[in-house]
Formats: sequence, structure tokens, C-alpha cells
Amino acid sequence: MSEISPLTFTKKSQTTTSNLRLLVLSNGHGEDVIAVRILRELQQQQSSLEIFALPIVGEGHAYQKLDIPVIGSVHSMPSGGFIYQDARQLSKDVRSGLLGLTLNQIQIIRRWVKIQKKSGYSAKILAVGDIVPLLFAWLSGSEYAFVGTAKSEYYLRDETGWLKRDTQAAGWEGWSGSVYLPWERWLMSRKRCKAVFPRDSLTTKILKQWKIPAFDLGNPMMDGLEPSFPQKSFYTSDTRKEEIQRALAIALLPGSRIPEAYANWEKITVAVSALIATFCEQDFIGHTSGNIVFLTGIAPGLDCNILTETLKNQGWDPVPKEDSPVNIPDNQALTFKHKNAFIILTQTAYNDCLHLGDIAIAMAGTATEQFVGLGKPAITIPGNGPQFTPLFAEAQTRLLGSSVILVEKPSDVASEIKNLFNNPDRLHMIANNGKQRMGEPGAAKRISECLIKKWA
Repeated sequence: MSEISPLTFTKKSQTTTSNLRLLVLSNGHGEDVIAVRILRELQQQQSSLEIFALPIVGEGHAYQKLDIPVIGSVHSMPSGGFIYQDARQLSKDVRSGLLGLTLNQIQIIRRWVKIQKKSGYSAKILAVGDIVPLLFAWLSGSEYAFVGTAKSEYYLRDETGWLKRDTQAAGWEGWSGSVYLPWERWLMSRKRCKAVFPRDSLTTKILKQWKIPAFDLGNPMMDGLEPSFPQKSFYTSDTRKEEIQRALAIALLPGSRIPEAYANWEKITVAVSALIATFCEQDFIGHTSGNIVFLTGIAPGLDCNILTETLKNQGWDPVPKEDSPVNIPDNQALTFKHKNAFIILTQTAYNDCLHLGDIAIAMAGTATEQFVGLGKPAITIPGNGPQFTPLFAEAQTRLLGSSVILVEKPSDVASEIKNLFNNPDRLHMIANNGKQRMGEPGAAKRISECLIKKWA
């Protein structure tokens, strides 16, 4: 994506009814998506609001969906934004021009604010992500709001108290009394910071101890996940019978980062093979159909040919879509069969995969959180990164609590699934836990309404 000068946007439009201009800062693909959800709601409520974006990490393709202009220089880095997990990733980014890009971005932001003010506009900043966009927002010299997507108090504690950690070093993570460090809290407590939107209720409660303007409005990550099919509102007399006779559905979530997702897929398919060997020859926890369907929502950027080649090498045969006991509303979906199991690959029915899945085998960040937020359990397997490393996977178990079960190797997945479905009380607890930690849908709308009130 080419560089666009902020000078391009200095002339007032004759149709503009608002004096407000908004610059959104985000640092990662997931953060871009969350920002776009909030901006879509803002546009619906304030059609005259002029919005611009500066993706700090990546090229900000998500903003193109709303035709939001990107200012400044944008550039993809080798780490994809995961430098905090591996010092080697930071080194690669530095060699690729990270420092020069960062300084240029700060200059562009300050220049943008200055130009808007000189032109008679009220310039505001919305930072989405972690301390990097938050720091940039403060350096802008303008009023700002912050959507904190990266940190949660659940990494350190739950509602009952501090989590027990295995190492002394890990015990120091909460030395300042919060997952947010003193300098982060300082940035959030400045007079120019008008609103902070943490990702969950527990984090909001803790931040308010430092007189930070924190609002508990939910997590936009759970927005836009509606399935294409109507969801049942009430149980019928045949519900129990339908539950017993239907196929067991398992969502497969390999992540979206290339080439990491392909390596994750290799591990996940090993777990699938072990699961089939364990259960396909017997009645699976009351599911008399004898079938297991694996539903895979593939990110648009992944090459399905690579994924299907892995399946064929492991003995999966392509079959017509109609042969599968689960119908996915995607005419381009690919269906494979092996023994009594089916795998469906779809790049357009991601939401349906989440809703139809009873459980997930996951090696992903956002997708795992969304699945858990629907009240369902996920079994995770650590990978080689740069995102889904053993360190990341362990942290995710703290973030999502009992809803995530971390196993050491793919062959362990089968026994964990059997234990889960033999314990209905545990499944009920997991359902409540996931919804509590990820919140109810509609956060983007609630956040946009709050921003309008703050900046009116």
C-alpha cells in the first residue's frame, strides 16, 4: 500500500456536518478487524464523521472494507507483530527497517493532528491494541481513547485471586498490582485520554483503582459472529433424540498466519487421525450416528491446495459435499472422507464452523477466543510460532481459564475429548466461563456510542 500524505485531507467537504475528524491507530491484523467493527458502528451513527487510519503493523487491508483512507507509510514486518514473544523476531524487524518506520509514523501522526487543527477540525485519536498505539496516541498531542485488546487481568488472576505460577520469574509479572504496567496506566490516566475500553469486566474493575476512565462495554471480538442458519431458541421434545443421532462436530482452527498455519495444520491432522482411531469404531459419547465431522474455517489468505495435499497424504479421499452429514452453506467447500469421519474446508462459512462445532482443536489466537466465547471448550496444541508457541499457548490457558485444555502432543487430544464429554458438569462450567471472559456481542456498538458522547 502506498504512502498517502495527510495534506491530501485538509480541505473541508461541503457535505460535512461534523467538525470532528478521527485517526485510528492499530497494530496487527486482529486489531485492524476490531477497529473496523467499531468504525462501522460509528459510521452508521455519524455518517458525516471523517475517519482515517494508520496501521502500525501490516498494511491495514481490513480498512479497505469501509473505504477508510490510510495515511503514512505502511509495511509488513517479518514478525507480524509478535516481537514480544521472541527476541529473534524483534531483530528481524529491526533489520527490516522497524526503527525508521516507527519514527516516520510518529511524525505522520503529529503532522496529521496539526494540519487538522489548523484547518478548523477537532482531531481525535482512537488507539486499538497495546502500548504501542497507546503511546503514539499520547505523542499525538490530541485527545484519545484506547481499546485494549492485548492485555487482561485473567493472565494474572481470576475472580477468586492470584493464579499460582510455576516459576519465580512468572510470579513477578503482577509486581505493580495489574497486568498493565505503571507507564501504561500513566498513559491511560492522562487528561487527554477520555476513555479506555478493556477487554473484560475484571480488567475494567482493576484499572478503575487508578482513576482511569475505564468502561466495561464488552469485547468487539465477539461481534459479527452470527451464523447463516437460525439458532434454536427453545428445546423441543425431539431435542434429546436429535442430539444422540446427529454427528459429532469438531472445529479445526489452525490460525491464519502464513506459513505457520500450514505447520499447525500438520499437527492438527495428526490429532484428528488419533481421534478417529480411538472413536470411529465405537459409539462416541452417545452419538449413535457413528460419524465425526471436522469443520475447518480457513482464512482467505491460506492456500487450500496445501491443506488438501496434507489430507490426501494421510488417506483422506475427496467426496461430494452432499455425502457429509453436516451441511455447510458454501458451494465451494471441499469435503473429504476417511473411515467414518469427514473433513470440510470452507473459506466463507467461518461463523457456521464456530457455531456448529461441539469442541475445537485449536492452534490460533483470535479464533480460539471466539470459539470459547460461544461457551465451548477448545483443546490446544503448542506449535513452533512465531505466534502459537508453547509460551503463547500457556498464556492463553490463563486468559481463557477452564475453557482451554492445553496438551503436550497431538495424540493426547483424543483422551481429553473423551474426558470432557463424560463430564457434563465440567462442560456446563466451561460454557459459563467462556461467556464471562469474552463478554456478550454488541461491544462495538456500545463503544461507538460511548465515543460519540465523549467527543460530542
